[in-house]
Amino acid sequence: MKKSKGKKIEHWTPLGIFGLFCTILITVIAVFPFIYMFLMSFTESRTLKLHLNEVDFTNLENFAYIFKNSGFLQAFINSVVVVIASCALNVVISCMAAYGFEKKLFPGRKFIFQIYMISLMIPGQVTMIPLFVIMKNVGLLNTRTALVITMIGAFSVFLVKQFMNGIPDELIESAQVDGCPEYRIFIQIVMPLLKPVVITLIVFTFISAWNDFLWPLIAATETEKYTLTVALSVLKTQYSVNYGLIMAGSLITFIFPFILYIFLQKQFVQGIALGGVKG
Repeated sequence: MKKSKGKKIEHWTPLGIFGLFCTILITVIAVFPFIYMFLMSFTESRTLKLHLNEVDFTNLENFAYIFKNSGFLQAFINSVVVVIASCALNVVISCMAAYGFEKKLFPGRKFIFQIYMISLMIPGQVTMIPLFVIMKNVGLLNTRTALVITMIGAFSVFLVKQFMNGIPDELIESAQVDGCPEYRIFIQIVMPLLKPVVITLIVFTFISAWNDFLWPLIAATETEKYTLTVALSVLKTQYSVNYGLIMAGSLITFIFPFILYIFLQKQFVQGIALGGVKG
């Protein structure tokens, strides 16, 4: 594709046309499942074949039935509580840990951080049984707490630490010379500078906690403690013939992280970019 300064595109090259075609094709392939899910949620189809003449956007029976009869409302509340608590706890602990690893000198700092990073190499499925045993022994099974504390991981600390590497040490030292307490340095000086990476961390944590399925399925054995993903799997088992109902539940589960990303995508990309450059 050739351009001239201050003028419109003169002509398309074969490579430019091929690139445009590939972009459109990939976009259609990526978007089609979501359009299909949206349309199917307004039908009462007993098969996976979509008939456009059966789509009725005024038909909200699937959504009403889900919240009234399937325990989805309680699952929705559980998911919201778990996500909010996970985001808040993960941000606080990760920022504090990253501040200690990056800006404080203590014996074995690098070694401890390296050991901490090694945990990233361990698949989450390997730790499921030990986690279950620990939660059972401390009496946290079937509680939201068990779902929240597992959202704190080494990747969050690593992400914030990489970004914090770009904060000048002189800024903190000057505050210490002026007699500023450590907690005020962290809250009033360091935390405001971490805003881009904090937003990125919130998006990461939100999506991870909202979409997590395996651990909530194991840790929550009572229907009152189910999250949306677990409730959706139960819905599929109970009402497998009504695919419109299943798609309505999937749409509800999908829409909230999608909206969050739409509003925070600029800060999310900025936090990833700055974290990678400053690291």
